Amino acid sequence: MHFPSGPAVGVHLQLKQRASCCTRILFTIFEINQALFMKTRMISFLLFLLLIIPAGCDELKQIAQQAESGRPLTRQEVVRGLRQALVIGSDSAATRLSADGGYYRDEMIRIMLPPEAEVITSNLSYLPGGEQLVEDVILRINRAAEEAAREAAPVFAQAITGMSIQDGFEILRGDRDAATQYLKTRTYDELYNLYQPKIRESMDQAIAGNISTNQAWNALTGQWNRIASSTAGRIAGLEPVDTELDSFLTREALNGLFLKLAEEEAKIRTRPEARVTALLERVFGSDTASG
Repeated sequence: MHFPSGPAVGVHLQLKQRASCCTRILFTIFEINQALFMKTRMISFLLFLLLIIPAGCDELKQIAQQAESGRPLTRQEVVRGLRQALVIGSDSAATRLSADGGYYRDEMIRIMLPPEAEVITSNLSYLPGGEQLVEDVILRINRAAEEAAREAAPVFAQAITGMSIQDGFEILRGDRDAATQYLKTRTYDELYNLYQPKIRESMDQAIAGNISTNQAWNALTGQWNRIASSTAGRIAGLEPVDTELDSFLTREALNGLFLKLAEEEAKIRTRPEARVTALLERVFGSDTASG
């Protein structure tokens, strides 16, 4: 076999090197083109995802919500939802009433003296500045109730913690104030003992001539009851007055507290925007609640 030699060998080697170099260049160009192609496809794919993902998430979220709303309420959800509603409602009511003027400036729940006290208030009104004295008494009573309201939330919280599953379903299916009535039956006595000393303290403060509202009230009712209990009084059909002023005012203060709590409960039951958590919306927006 004949092998090239001399200059022919050099030319052959140069051609082979050029061919190898061209191959590498072509391969490099191919890789670059392939990378650019993949990058373009990737960019297009990402743009496509950006267009479809928001709509897809909304649809998936809607599907998930529909599936969640269609799932029956569990006992645990009912109790947790009712407890949450009561915590929110009682905190809101107590906060509103404990604010400056929470009782006094609210005409619906402002605490006034009982009708039997008209004799006292009308007599005071004849004195210079007497009307202002009466108004000061009413203001102090309401301020005392506002102070007591600051301590109402922990009392409510203790009763809420003790709610049973049966209690929860009865409240959920009950009247618009069923939760309020539940708390009232379980906290009234404790709240009464919380409010009364503060009310009584305000009533023991002197208003005129170093005589307090309580002293004036007891003197008035004492004289009246002696007359009503006499033979002449019984013949005349007079009835004794057995209203204890501080007890009456304490009951009025608690009536205002539970009235405001009932208002907060009604909001959660009837107004979706008042259901500030997903759990409240699920529990009070369910067929169980509406039934």
